[in-house]
Amino acid sequence: MGKSKNESFSDTQNTIAKIAKGLSHPARIAILEYLLTKDSCVCGDIVDELPLAQATVSQHLKELKELGLIKGEISGTKVCYCINQSNWTAYKTILANFFEYNSNVTNVCC
Repeated sequence: MGKSKNESFSDTQNTIAKIAKGLSHPARIAILEYLLTKDSCVCGDIVDELPLAQATVSQHLKELKELGLIKGEISGTKVCYCINQSNWTAYKTILANFFEYNSNVTNVCC
């Protein structure tokens, strides 16, 4: 969808679509799950946890960072990653509100 089409939808609809796109690969979900189990930033261990090449993991990390779900800091020659707590909380609220929307509907036609 072109950028001009996005203007036809609400900010919330565009945000939900952006989050969904960012979460749309199982490797990104695996990365997030791994980072959520750690109390500190992770440097380099992510590649060891996934059955993917370094370059592929880096691309997924880039996508998650651009979405704002993770943060990365340079530590020497490595980049350390962790969950961006403020965005994580905000996105969690947005998605929870979306999934709760009309949750009382009892439409049984389908």
